[in-house]
Amino acid sequence: MAAKLDELDLRLLGELQQNNQLSMAELAERVNSSPATCIRRVRRLREEKVIIADVSIIDPAALGRTMTVIVEVNIERERADLIELFKKSVLKCDQISHCYYVTGDADFVLFVHVADMEEYDEIISRLFHDNGNIKQFKTLVAIRRVKNSTRFPIRRFVDS
Repeated sequence: MAAKLDELDLRLLGELQQNNQLSMAELAERVNSSPATCIRRVRRLREEKVIIADVSIIDPAALGRTMTVIVEVNIERERADLIELFKKSVLKCDQISHCYYVTGDADFVLFVHVADMEEYDEIISRLFHDNGNIKQFKTLVAIRRVKNSTRFPIRRFVDS
């Protein structure tokens, strides 16, 4: 169920998505409110799980993970226990940053960050070749990152 957010909540979320290290005084100034109101609102947004994490975004290339690989995975049998086993194996793999269970031609889409093809080969051997429920997988190697954002488009809701 969607949270009930007013214009101030949306302005707060917009600012926090750009920089969650602002002091409450700085945040209050940017959203035209008081620090006490901002503290109360941000606390509520966290309690209601509108804000689910406060993190630092790290560039994988800075850690030697210069290759991004998008993998479409098709499973053989869509049994709940087999799907759960695959999900658990994905959760254990640190190189996978995103995994989506999807509709369409693929069953899962993974975003994998590796240093080189040798590292990717080790991952596919472990996750796909050793799993009898993987029907097939398709590898797409990213040439260049065009957009990579964790921001949600708040302005669409503010301007509406």
